[in-house]
Amino acid sequence: MPRGRYSLHDPHDHTPLAEEHFHCAPGPSGWRYVSQLTSPAGDHSGSVDLTLDELGRPIRLELHAASWQVRGAALDGVTWVRTDPTGTHATEGNVRAHAFTGTSPAFLIATARLLRLTPSGSATRVRLVAFTDPVLAPRTVDQSWALLKIEAHATDNGPLTVEEYQVTDLDTGEQHVVHIAGDVVLAAPGVELEDLDSPPSVFGSSPECGGRGGPERA
Repeated sequence: MPRGRYSLHDPHDHTPLAEEHFHCAPGPSGWRYVSQLTSPAGDHSGSVDLTLDELGRPIRLELHAASWQVRGAALDGVTWVRTDPTGTHATEGNVRAHAFTGTSPAFLIATARLLRLTPSGSATRVRLVAFTDPVLAPRTVDQSWALLKIEAHATDNGPLTVEEYQVTDLDTGEQHVVHIAGDVVLAAPGVELEDLDSPPSVFGSSPECGGRGGPERA
């Protein structure tokens, strides 16, 4: 069960945004990630609780930020309820999308787990609902993901398998690279892995997610 700390910053001007203290682990039914966020001043600023099934679909999501709350799951696409800080107003949403995304590195792991890509020159298109800080406003985004290569790096705990992905925002054409080892993000725009107290978990093999409504080749 890896435990560690990410630092999050603005990918354009590198302004510090938060530190995310996390732990995560695969289980018999999928994978769970739990984290607490603190502001640059050290104040509690939010939390993430994400559970995936064995195919990488979000079966439970709970986000907190600036007293806003989102609960969501994969249901007729993805469905969520967003509650305001007073707790008196709740808004439901539903989009024919594949999964959720946001600022937490957990969502990069979740998307990679959902797509189950193999190294190739082709990319896979995926539609996601992003919850943007600081009020967790929902926004539908289209991305394409390609697994560029897989490399094994020697470490004191044995070889570490690192996957390098190219992610493209299909609305803007902006591209960036994400490096993932098991269930830990090693590097991504706006994300730095600062501490890790045990090696990343290794996911077992299971059927590839696809079928009707699944991600498509771009």
